[in-house]
Amino acid sequence: MNPEVRRLVELHRLTPLPVEGTWFRGTWRSRRELPSGKPMGTAMIGLYSEEPPSFSLFHRLTEDETWHFYGGAPLRLVLLHPDGRDEDVYLGPGPGQHVQYVVPAGTWQAGHVTEGGGHALFGCTLAPGFVDEMFEGGTRAMLMARYPRRAADIERFACPDGETRMPGNVAT
Repeated sequence: MNPEVRRLVELHRLTPLPVEGTWFRGTWRSRRELPSGKPMGTAMIGLYSEEPPSFSLFHRLTEDETWHFYGGAPLRLVLLHPDGRDEDVYLGPGPGQHVQYVVPAGTWQAGHVTEGGGHALFGCTLAPGFVDEMFEGGTRAMLMARYPRRAADIERFACPDGETRMPGNVAT
């Protein structure tokens, strides 16, 4: 494991996130709940790295997700919108990059550190907060049918067939 990645994993007590594939740790979960039973908000810290490979496979959420860039190399988000549009968004400290970005609910998203970058440290917040039921992983078949022009990204970042739901209690 890259020594800096190891240091960050140990410092922030990160573990692999099921289905999605990134290093992560939940850092805040509101004690207040909405009438639906969802927490009012949640936050997490994540790490993408080249060694060991850590990235986010395609998934969508039922709520908007705010991404925050903390350090390291820029990271790339691949967004596949419900209306058929697609785009790449870069989070980082440089020109044309964002330090914060909101991914709209229902948008398929995948992410990784930029090539040759080593690692990217980031965070995500949701309000209402994350619960396992709001997550759906995207498989090759479902994404290729709608977004064929993004075939290379879909081949690289699609969830394995049958692994489209969190196994339970990931949000806690």
